[in-house]
Amino acid sequence: MSKIILDLCGGTGAWSKPYEEAGYDVRNITLPDYDVRTYIPPENVYGILAAPPCTKFSKACWNIKKKDRDFKLGMVEVRACLNIIWAIQENGAPLKFWALENPMGYLYNFLGYPKFYFQPWQFGEKSPLATKRIAIWGYFNRPIKTVLKRNVPFINSPKNEERRQNYGWYKLSAELRAITPAGFAKAFYEANK
Repeated sequence: MSKIILDLCGGTGAWSKPYEEAGYDVRNITLPDYDVRTYIPPENVYGILAAPPCTKFSKACWNIKKKDRDFKLGMVEVRACLNIIWAIQENGAPLKFWALENPMGYLYNFLGYPKFYFQPWQFGEKSPLATKRIAIWGYFNRPIKTVLKRNVPFINSPKNEERRQNYGWYKLSAELRAITPAGFAKAFYEANK
């Protein structure tokens, strides 16, 4: 029997791709085919990756004041992901790992400080997404960062040349900005097989 990995709110499946390539039974629980709010997990789940939408928690939406954000609506998918994790743990089938990711923002007000955080450049990402800070909560082995010295400019660099390099960030759609960096996905897989 192959090991089941649930990729909750998985979108493109980028985070779970290394598991799929290694022969795990990956199930991408994402709209429109599946809804985490109504999904009933199978038995014998090995691990869970969860990436609920960040739109209500992200500080990238700097023009929306904290008091004007709809945190209650944002927590619907977060709670649904956690309910699936808790249901499996409560049934005595402990997960090998579980991880919930979201860009650094206001979600820590609800989940506490993350167990791990990173910037995609720390795993070799050089695209406009290289400086997107990401937090991860859960029970998992920390992946090993492969790049220790920053080799990409900040998104809002004061230098004109670097600012032009990062212009691509602002042109990306929310869907493209949400894709898990391949270098991180591979490192997470290596640490949590």
